[in-house]
Amino acid sequence: MLDTVIKGGKVIDGSGRPGVVGDVGIKDGRIVEIGDVSDAASTTIDADGLVVAPGFIDIHTHYDAQAFWDQTLSPSPLHGVTSVFGGNCGFTIAPLTPQDGEYLMKMLARVEGMPLESLEKGVPWDWRTTAEYFDKLDGTLMPNAGFLVGHSAIRRVVMHEAAAERAATAAELEAMCALLREGLAAGGMGFSSTWSTTHNDHHGDPVPSRHATREEMETLCRVVRDFPGTTLEFIPGVGEFTHEMKDVMAAMSRAAQRPLNWNVLQVYGSTIEMQDKQLSASDYAAEHGGRVMALTLPDSLRTRLTFLSGFVLDLLPNWPKVVTLPQAERREWLSSPDKRAQLNVWAQTAPSNLRGIANWAAYRLETFAPVNAAYNGRIVGDIALELGRDPWELLCEIVLADDLRTGMFSPDRGQDDASWKRRVDVWRDGRAIVGASDAGAHLDMIDSYSYATTMLGRAVRERELLSMEEAISFITSAPADLYGVKERGRLRPGFHADVVVLDPTRIGPGPLETRFDLPGGAGRLYGEAEGIEHVFVNGAEVVRGRTFTDARPGVLLRSGRDTTTVTP
Repeated sequence: MLDTVIKGGKVIDGSGRPGVVGDVGIKDGRIVEIGDVSDAASTTIDADGLVVAPGFIDIHTHYDAQAFWDQTLSPSPLHGVTSVFGGNCGFTIAPLTPQDGEYLMKMLARVEGMPLESLEKGVPWDWRTTAEYFDKLDGTLMPNAGFLVGHSAIRRVVMHEAAAERAATAAELEAMCALLREGLAAGGMGFSSTWSTTHNDHHGDPVPSRHATREEMETLCRVVRDFPGTTLEFIPGVGEFTHEMKDVMAAMSRAAQRPLNWNVLQVYGSTIEMQDKQLSASDYAAEHGGRVMALTLPDSLRTRLTFLSGFVLDLLPNWPKVVTLPQAERREWLSSPDKRAQLNVWAQTAPSNLRGIANWAAYRLETFAPVNAAYNGRIVGDIALELGRDPWELLCEIVLADDLRTGMFSPDRGQDDASWKRRVDVWRDGRAIVGASDAGAHLDMIDSYSYATTMLGRAVRERELLSMEEAISFITSAPADLYGVKERGRLRPGFHADVVVLDPTRIGPGPLETRFDLPGGAGRLYGEAEGIEHVFVNGAEVVRGRTFTDARPGVLLRSGRDTTTVTP
């Protein structure tokens, strides 16, 4: 007898080929039959009119810490995600030492927007090696999860305070290589790092990996070559790549003999020339013995800024030293007429590409204090015009009344026809891979955890820019192939039964809300999905409608065992 039969759905196997109406039989965590399944089953699901697809694979998350307080890794499985990869951007929490744990925790809070109180209360911080960290999570999670080994973590553990001050000595670099080897031997999925100028620690200083020389980067990448089933992930920076940056990424891939994916390619109809220049990094790498892939988000990157986290606001001139202050001191800056005037003067001197951050009148507000109730959902400029107030002065008063919690939503300028058409062109470009959800990071700032349902809802169902079959291949088999994930990403007999059953007439992201459900009472943006009916991980149903089940069947994915080697 089978465990489960999904009957009569349109089976889209992830290959991109046309779907076919049929059944899917599951037993002992595997797909055993696809077609006309007549065997009896303990559970039968009627999928008439629904699509049956492989579970979605998200290769860029930051669930490293959340995995301890939320084993569902919510809300990703609600959106059909059955496998996630964390440890990106070099920001891992293993390896760990007692003297460096506080720095890594505060750095993570700063660069990835995870509330410090949640990290303090929700994470045990009681491991030392990457292997011990993996063992703590193994067998506890709802989706499958793999983690890379992060550069800033190993650099800090080796060099301590000096990691964010200078280049490494030969002995320090060898010690870093040893830690990387240990992490990869334990099943780390590869090596991640960042040189992005947007990545500064809680002191406002460049994170440890930004102090690495090119020699250090290439040396660490050569370690990766020795471990099967591994990969590279890197954050090069913002904007057009210099020749040097293209050469560095190509050299990293060549040294590791692995593909490198970089984050993030944002696609808008108005910036096609910039996208083409960024995508040319792949062409350069191919000409120089490497493989470089752009990781692209299949939507515009909507942001919700707050003075509580200060993320993105810290890109404004002189602001990092203010928005990293304790909350009481930040309130003092906003309360003092002279100090808040100075903040605005600094903001208005931002370079042209950052000037929009300080366009205070353009933000749509999410408020919390009763005194601010009339402003909730409204545009600052409209309120200021109505009241005859200066937008910046008005915003400061609203933020203070909300105890800095006010959400400031940036205008979404990426929903035009030209942008959506361009996105589809990029998805089809062999130099890009769909992903970049950042799920688990910037918890009160972005909602890109819904990238898969947004893609299927906006591009397929609403705009009819591509078929369901093609879109599903971009979020299943394509990431599986890039990371060499074994027996996942497609519906085939013998493969792991990671399966999504969805309604193609309803699929899409659900309403967005702020929930204060994190350890310590911190808030996050949260949204469920529309049209996701059932989600299975390794044959166990984990999502039924908008509800999580009690099942925790996820596998801690380990390189070599669960992945095969992909070379340039």
